[in-house]
Amino acid sequence: VDMLLHNLDDHQLVNFFINNNSQAFDILMQRHKVRVFSFIMSKVKDEDLANDIFQDTFFKAINSLKKGKYNEEGKFLPWIMRIAHNLVIDHFRRLKRIPKANVSSRYENFDIFDVIDNNDDSKEKIMLVDDQTEQLRMLVGKLPEDQRNVLVMRHYEDLSFKEIAEKTGVSINTALGRMRYALINLRKMLKEHNIDLTI
Repeated sequence: VDMLLHNLDDHQLVNFFINNNSQAFDILMQRHKVRVFSFIMSKVKDEDLANDIFQDTFFKAINSLKKGKYNEEGKFLPWIMRIAHNLVIDHFRRLKRIPKANVSSRYENFDIFDVIDNNDDSKEKIMLVDDQTEQLRMLVGKLPEDQRNVLVMRHYEDLSFKEIAEKTGVSINTALGRMRYALINLRKMLKEHNIDLTI
């Protein structure tokens, strides 16, 4: 069976895996791991972190395949590279920090996190930021559900306020208001927990 699987192309292996042949995915992973890992490593420049994102990439790919979310017409490599690329972007997005005071009135272009320029960051600094990301995630979890949903859709899913309004069935003004209160509450909690996200 092993040798037979090794001779199949990606598209056939994906089909085998979807039909409950777990070995087929192992072969896909072996076949593409160097390309995927090299790509991640070129972006994050840290082996441990690259390994984490690499594992997440294949974990996410397995989940997507099992949920039937694969529609790349047999082009497995570009598909998995896009998953890796999105996870790298997510990582750098999480390295951003909350702005100090005013909430911009130009909401459409408003991102709740300013970017930390991490090109020359030391490992310690990145670890510090990762630790703060965990704390931030914990606090986001404590927000009222409607505020949390808007913040997650805006920040983590990158949706516009128009899309958020449509998705949640409220007006754009209501979505903006919820975002504003989410930020106010988040800042309050950051203060209460003595967490300083400005680096």
